[in-house]
Amino acid sequence: MASFYLFLIYNLFFSSFFNSIYSKTLILPLKIQQIPSGSGQKPPNKLSFNHNVSLTVALAVGTPPQQVVVVLDTGSELTWLRCKQTPTTPLWFDPLNSTSYNPVVCSNPTCTTRTQDLILPASCDPKNLCHVIVSYADATSVEGNLAIDKFRLADFDPTRIVFGCMDTGSSSDPDEDSKSTGLLGMNRGSLSFVTQMGYPKFSYCISGRDSTGVLVFGEVNVSWLEPLSYTPLVNISTPLPYFDRVAYTVQLEGIKVSETVLGLPKSVYEPDHTGAGQTMVDSGTQFTFLLGPVYTALRNEYLNQTKAVLRVYEDPDFVFQGAMDLCYRIDPTRGGLPVLPSVTMMFRGAQMSVSGEKLLVRVPGLIKGNDEIHCFTFGNSDLLGIEAYVIGHHHQQNMWMEFDLANSRVGLAEVRCDLASQNLGVGL
Repeated sequence: MASFYLFLIYNLFFSSFFNSIYSKTLILPLKIQQIPSGSGQKPPNKLSFNHNVSLTVALAVGTPPQQVVVVLDTGSELTWLRCKQTPTTPLWFDPLNSTSYNPVVCSNPTCTTRTQDLILPASCDPKNLCHVIVSYADATSVEGNLAIDKFRLADFDPTRIVFGCMDTGSSSDPDEDSKSTGLLGMNRGSLSFVTQMGYPKFSYCISGRDSTGVLVFGEVNVSWLEPLSYTPLVNISTPLPYFDRVAYTVQLEGIKVSETVLGLPKSVYEPDHTGAGQTMVDSGTQFTFLLGPVYTALRNEYLNQTKAVLRVYEDPDFVFQGAMDLCYRIDPTRGGLPVLPSVTMMFRGAQMSVSGEKLLVRVPGLIKGNDEIHCFTFGNSDLLGIEAYVIGHHHQQNMWMEFDLANSRVGLAEVRCDLASQNLGVGL
């Protein structure tokens, strides 16, 4: 889901080691930028990145190579690039300057069958080219034609990737769009980047305050990483109107504030007969959003447990980012936040605990009297029109996140991501 972008800029560094599937792992260092299964052996990769609002990656595409910067999004399938320059989108890919660029025609099986998981079906344009439209939860969209070209990660051999060469679109944040060339789709669909690259798993680790991290394609066998807790992916083969079958869907089973478990039945966290209510792990969304009944219960319990240490910002008309309506007045002279109760999301077989500064985010530029306004980093999905629970990247900071496509599971473990980058030999 690309409604809130997390930018990851990848400087490419490499580490080689043997494992049961691949002979080498590609590791990419990530820096965070402040902005308004086959028999073949494959090299794993590691990259560094930056994050704040969006995660972006620098890649080379075409022949000769053109440098592009793309948003990393585990909630989307199709990788796409802007193929037309505008005043608000100065970063673009020029297909006319790539000798390896090939448009996909309508009769190509890529167009007729591999686009089946896209929200909107592919169509045929007047030139007999495969036309696609990609839309997102924030009502933005892009459209253009499917094409194939060479994508390069550092010095590794280029891989021919199917992607969208987009020439029109709408935007909710032109300033943010100006920082990237497009989007890197990383979900489980047949057209996603990780599927086309052929890696059975990838991992990332996003640090907190120093805005660094690492992205790894392939296996990681290191002694300093604690054993991961795994939660299985939820698979529903029957097409349902509100269920994304190629998302990284896990089963949320409960939430607790400090040691108090919200008094809700487990069924409230499960998808209903329409598919609404799935829980998606999404690097393309910044914060975490919960369906109305669960959000309300969490909000009430958090208010109750923080009433002695936090002052609520009383403005019924203020809702941060359209979905976060629990905000507080913080005196900047006090030298930091008070000790706050943690919020733990309990999944089948694993849990993710959110504590400290990850619980509140400052609203930029909003001052009331002498106070800054900070908002609770959990929001109400209902206010966004999203029929799902979404676990955003903000709450994945200092967690090793492994997306294991081969075994249909997500693994996680708490770790200092800045140290993880150093231990993997990633220069930032």
